[in-house]
Amino acid sequence: MVERTIPDPTPTPETAAFWAAAKEGRFLLRTCRACARAHWYPRAICPFCASNDTAWVEASGKGTIYSYSIMRRVAEPYAMAYVQLAEGPTMMTNIVDADFDSIAVGQAVEVTFRQSQGGFSVPMFRPRGI
Repeated sequence: MVERTIPDPTPTPETAAFWAAAKEGRFLLRTCRACARAHWYPRAICPFCASNDTAWVEASGKGTIYSYSIMRRVAEPYAMAYVQLAEGPTMMTNIVDADFDSIAVGQAVEVTFRQSQGGFSVPMFRPRGI
């Protein structure tokens, strides 16, 4: 199977630490110190309580597939999914290293990183235990 070409993300000052950690193979989430909730997409202001007292926290990298769709009518087929992270947030991502016919809602997954065209490490998920 041909692996899909991954476009480069567009880092911002709010996400620079996330991309730097990803390059080291670490998956970070922004977490609010006021309400103790993690959130995705990373931003400095908590979307739950509007506090600006947020910090980067290393995440477990584990989650479960909430919903998914297989893109087969393209030159390089791929699987898109919403993954419910163990820390709470739901993240839109790709499922990799999996037989598309074996992907299922509720399946346990773990983070892995793929290189983008420009060399960024982009977090994606694969079935846990492979």
